[in-house]
Amino acid sequence: MKKLFYITLFIFSCQYVGAQELKKEYQKFIQTFIDNVKGNKKQAVANAVRYPVTREYPIPSIMNKAEFVKRYDQIFDAELKNEIIKSSPAKNWNEVGWRGIMLNEGTLWIDTDGKITSINHQSKFEKDLKNKLIASEKKKLHPSIAKFDKPEVILETTKFKVRIDDLGNNNYRYASWSLKQSMSEKPDLVITNGKWVQDGTGGNHHYEFRKGKFLYQCDILVIGAKDSPPALLTIYQNDKEILSQNAKIVPR
Repeated sequence: MKKLFYITLFIFSCQYVGAQELKKEYQKFIQTFIDNVKGNKKQAVANAVRYPVTREYPIPSIMNKAEFVKRYDQIFDAELKNEIIKSSPAKNWNEVGWRGIMLNEGTLWIDTDGKITSINHQSKFEKDLKNKLIASEKKKLHPSIAKFDKPEVILETTKFKVRIDDLGNNNYRYASWSLKQSMSEKPDLVITNGKWVQDGTGGNHHYEFRKGKFLYQCDILVIGAKDSPPALLTIYQNDKEILSQNAKIVPR
């Protein structure tokens, strides 16, 4: 789950620098959450979630309480429940500055208002579902781009549709079409040997793809200004910006 949860590992490496002793008021709602998981109180847990809940692409995000309750057992398997139930609010949960409160190495995150913001655990059910969805997705793509290890993201600007896939071994592929085209059609442009770059510790990252004198950069803006777009496509020619367009991330 590298891209969805990559920040977890980085934050944990800084834990002993940025982590703070958990306040009693936080321990209280953490204990309530633990008790709800132990009692299998799905609705109570659903009430303590900040939506949407992102799952690893191409598994659909969870958009509301009803959907969370329906998919609860798909996420909260025996392994995750056991880790939560056996945890101690004072010993296994740490406040890490503005990032919130994390369980152990970042298995689960809760903000200081007591809302679950991220569940960084993937059950066997979700792993199998991810593989099935990827296999189905490959059948709908143009044969020239149907081979890849993992799908990354699909972006849409006012003019272009961009698909980024992980080909394995840190080799990323950029494929683009005009906005009205389908991904079952041959892409107008394909670039391989792209790279993924982390931007700070807040979750922002970008992909870089070079083709001759051109650089295509796709920024994913997890944290930004209030009016920031979720993504940005920028094209450079000889290091000079020649195009910049806001992009939306296509939901799956």
